[in-house]
Amino acid sequence: MTDFQDSAAVTYMLDDCQVWAVVGLSGSTHRDAYHIAALLKRRGKRIVPVHPSARTVLGEQGYATLADIPFPVDVVDVFRRSDTAGQYADEAIAIGAKAVWFQLGVVDEAAFARATAAGLRMVMDTCPAIEWSNRIVDANRPDSQRTAG
Repeated sequence: MTDFQDSAAVTYMLDDCQVWAVVGLSGSTHRDAYHIAALLKRRGKRIVPVHPSARTVLGEQGYATLADIPFPVDVVDVFRRSDTAGQYADEAIAIGAKAVWFQLGVVDEAAFARATAAGLRMVMDTCPAIEWSNRIVDANRPDSQRTAG
């Protein structure tokens, strides 16, 4: 079985990747993409909104597509349904991104296989907020109770 939430991939993205293209990020403050992008910014990440309307969101210039972004992207963070998310993994490969993150509830095993075969790190069906929270919980546990990875 493939680990779609590999702790090494999560750690790499949260600790070593700085530029996050957030697919599906619009100015709608009630959407999860908006709240996670705001969290990423608070954590020191540069966020890049990717949305057909290409609006400025959270003070960052938006782009209609990943291919329109004129600078390197480390992580492509996808807030789309599972049945459409795979195209963004393919676009991440095409633009030379280092990693792909499919948000909670988003799973596409074929896209995972394509991205990892192309050398990208990828996680699915999780969220940076959850992963950062898990770190806090693990850090507060006695050594004998810490989770592996």
